[in-house]
Amino acid sequence: MEAKPVSVLRLRWPLSPVLVTGPSMSPTLRHGDAVLVRRGGREIRPGDVVIAVFRSRPDLLVVKRAVRPTDGGWWLYGDNDLVTDDSRAYGVADVLGRVVARYWPRPGRVPPRPL
Repeated sequence: MEAKPVSVLRLRWPLSPVLVTGPSMSPTLRHGDAVLVRRGGREIRPGDVVIAVFRSRPDLLVVKRAVRPTDGGWWLYGDNDLVTDDSRAYGVADVLGRVVARYWPRPGRVPPRPL
């Protein structure tokens, strides 16, 4: 699942809006959902939904679930088992921030999922 920053500033602020595109995080996040991403704050934990960049695809900003830290980055999976455009295809990712809330069209927290 790709993510497109709503603002041109691309995650420059501590709390940034991001628009979700694609099906890889369904049903947790759907195509068209708008989320808030926090840079900094607490450490990333397994189960967190994050915004990241795969080292093998630095041009692609993605929304995925953090699975485990590895090689100075994170191994990430999508919630939709039918779509494998995650670490299984692209390897280790560098996390840029943690998704803290969905604000449109279905406002609410983004639930953690046990791994």
